[in-house]
Amino acid sequence: MMCAGCAVAMMVLPSCDDSKSYSELLKDEEYATNWYMANERIELEIPEDSVFQVGEEAPYYKMDDEGYLYMKVLNAGEKDNRPEKGDMVYFRFMRRNIKSMFDGLNPSWEGNANDMNNVLGNTSLIYGNMQVEGTALYGTGIQVPLNYLGYNSEVMLVVRSYQGFTTDQSQCIPYVYNVKYYKAEY
Repeated sequence: MMCAGCAVAMMVLPSCDDSKSYSELLKDEEYATNWYMANERIELEIPEDSVFQVGEEAPYYKMDDEGYLYMKVLNAGEKDNRPEKGDMVYFRFMRRNIKSMFDGLNPSWEGNANDMNNVLGNTSLIYGNMQVEGTALYGTGIQVPLNYLGYNSEVMLVVRSYQGFTTDQSQCIPYVYNVKYYKAEY
């Protein structure tokens, strides 16, 4: 049986270009992300009351000052049933490589949202605890929507590598994600 970390690593390790420096890879990532976001409506401020526009036509909200993370809320979930720090949160996701799209390729969506028997299985994180290896594996960006939304929420995220999966960070690969969050039942 394959570990979830190994499966994620296999899923996201494209061939490396050893001829580019890390700073050049970061610049390429920035170009690709800006290219992708150029076709989207963007709000530069998070609503003070955390009441986001919701739906397919909602804008992407810039979630950090550096532009590493953007969030579009498709479903805000249960506003009276929100995760608390330390809760185990299950999530299902599909993601697509923005850099490959920028390069003119048509990468497929990858993840565990459409296949219950996927090697990633039931992905989960401990909300607010990046010390847990299984949580850290998914990066900080995947947790940010939980600061604002309830369980059973669904978002689109544009995540640059700095806040993405640990396997993406050294390669500087940005992704667009579709993520749904669920409460762990004990």
